[in-house]
Amino acid sequence: MNNSLHKIINVVLLFLLTLCHAEAASKAPECVVLLHGLARTEKSLLKLERHLGNKEFCVVNIGYPSREKTIQELSVDVIQTAIEQCSTFDAIKIHFVTHSMGGILVRYYFEHNEVPNLGRVVLLSPPNSRSEVVDKLSDTRIFRWINGPAGEQLGTKPGSLPKTLGAPNYEVGIITGAKTINPILSLLIPGKDEGKVSVESAKLRGMKGFLVVHKTHSFIMNDEKVLEQVTAFIKNGIFNRD
Repeated sequence: MNNSLHKIINVVLLFLLTLCHAEAASKAPECVVLLHGLARTEKSLLKLERHLGNKEFCVVNIGYPSREKTIQELSVDVIQTAIEQCSTFDAIKIHFVTHSMGGILVRYYFEHNEVPNLGRVVLLSPPNSRSEVVDKLSDTRIFRWINGPAGEQLGTKPGSLPKTLGAPNYEVGIITGAKTINPILSLLIPGKDEGKVSVESAKLRGMKGFLVVHKTHSFIMNDEKVLEQVTAFIKNGIFNRD
């Protein structure tokens, strides 16, 4: 075999090897962690779980006792467990999609811990600056019984956790609602709201995308258009604009 033919064969083999590596990388899994909100369970995100699974993501929809511990305690317990579950898929990236208080758990965790293969984050109806409902009702016995210690941390009084969190250093997209089916609670909330959190309170300094939809707090995660917007942001870092 002459040198020229040998070089040609080596070039072809190198090209084929590069193609194999590129194909393998394109098929490497990405994991999405789902975190439900206060006084909810992982069942509230089943439709979102199925949707993302159909988009070829590995999905970890993890439940946690949202009424039993503080946000700090819940954050460490649930998110570390979820990351460990994603590692079983050999995921090259770990994304997060949260509803309501789940977003505060994520923000707290990322402010105190590093996730080397962190992807993008989508927050649905997050009480990022405060929950006006908590401000008004947190002193009542029934509120404390229903929402536990984590719920009391979402207002603006001393001990409010969202107020202590800084701007994210990762890609965040926020989708919040502007429709309410609870006019009584909406009377406690200034401006447009979705029954529990005002549009303004959902905003976050440093967010990459912000979208307002005509949906309620409790069911925003089940809307087909919202599901598609979640997928768009995870894949491209931007919401689709109609």
